[in-house]
Amino acid sequence: MATTKIVLIGAGSAQFGFDMLGDFFQSPLLSDCHVALHDINAEALERVRRAGQDYIDDHGLAVELTASLSREESLAGADFCVIAIEVGDRFALWEIDQNVPRQFGFQQVFGENGGPGGLFHSLRVIPPILEICGDIERICPEAWVFNYSNPMSRICTTVHRAFPDLKFVGLCHEIASLYQHLPLILDTPIEALEFRAGGLNHFSILVEARYRESGKDAYPDILEKAADYFEHLPDLGSIMKKLLDAQAGSTPGSEPALREGANPWAERGAFRVLLEKFHCLPITTDSHIGEYLQWAPEVADHKAVLDFYVYYKKWTLRGDPTIRETRTERMVKIVEGIISDDRYEEAAVNVPNRGLIPQLPEFMVVEVPAWVDQKGISGIRLDGMPRGFAGLLANQVAVHDLTAQAVLDRSKDLVLQALLVDPVVDRVGMAERLIETMIELQPEYLGYLR
Repeated sequence: MATTKIVLIGAGSAQFGFDMLGDFFQSPLLSDCHVALHDINAEALERVRRAGQDYIDDHGLAVELTASLSREESLAGADFCVIAIEVGDRFALWEIDQNVPRQFGFQQVFGENGGPGGLFHSLRVIPPILEICGDIERICPEAWVFNYSNPMSRICTTVHRAFPDLKFVGLCHEIASLYQHLPLILDTPIEALEFRAGGLNHFSILVEARYRESGKDAYPDILEKAADYFEHLPDLGSIMKKLLDAQAGSTPGSEPALREGANPWAERGAFRVLLEKFHCLPITTDSHIGEYLQWAPEVADHKAVLDFYVYYKKWTLRGDPTIRETRTERMVKIVEGIISDDRYEEAAVNVPNRGLIPQLPEFMVVEVPAWVDQKGISGIRLDGMPRGFAGLLANQVAVHDLTAQAVLDRSKDLVLQALLVDPVVDRVGMAERLIETMIELQPEYLGYLR
């Protein structure tokens, strides 16, 4: 059997490249794979390659590691491709996405994936991803392609419209929160629970949960106990600060308390409304779910959202990332499952709907569980999506449709329509002025719109 070739596109990113290599190096099934690193930043690419090769040499691994600035060279013979890119100065552009729409009176909670900020982020990052996918379709059309870039749902929806035959799947880490919280909420080991979640990326909920042995519905117990649990949970900003302080060598006394003195419901104002009014458990917090909700600015914990952003930025830009001996990247497990034909249920993938969430159209990419085997990745239908939350998801249908078509048609007219169908946007004149301002501020990324 030929050596499995995996291409990491955007490998120069410290957070992505180092973490992904660490997982590959721990996999017995990929012990002799070929990992091809690709990036457009030669210095960053060489830093990751050197660290990876040093690890291979120090541990006597059989993994072949190469690096190239040429995408065509990297993609030749690829079995799996991973995309994790941003364009330009990620955080400087992101802060424009966050702040400029607010100057025009649009109240958005975060500005990464939903609302006006999410739209401009999409308009900026989707075109280069389409170029990458065009090369993949030409050079290695049978490869499975995993996307980690945001805005996940809009990227994936557009790619599948442009390249319907590409085996393109979006992956996100947010589902891990259920493995963290459910055992503590229910005082039950995660192995004793069965559950499924779904929706849109960064806008998903727990759909069903059962006790494995008895088959009893666990959702009523979750709804009964969750409020007290989250009342005493630390905010994510405090957790990120703890990680950064620990990395800097701070003494234990300077670390924030995890439960004592925590801000009740920190970064969970919109989360709390969904839990208590819509009777469903979100899988993420205000900085993500709040972007999709027109009423979120009233209830979101804005200080905690800002704290999380500040600490996330510091964590991402930390100076000395290392290759860690952990298994955190779900993509590696999926690759193992495809290679070994080890049929298992993956908790969350982003794939075209095609009836998986009946309340949404087929073209829209949704986040659902999936079966993984030698055939690849097959989404699992979720019939139990609550009616109320399904209505909130449906509010995003036209937003995703028009965003995808605006990019493909390079149409400023469709960009305006994409803004005006967004529940967060409530002023026509300001929306028009916002578009022109964003193009002026980011001409190298948005100047293609006509």
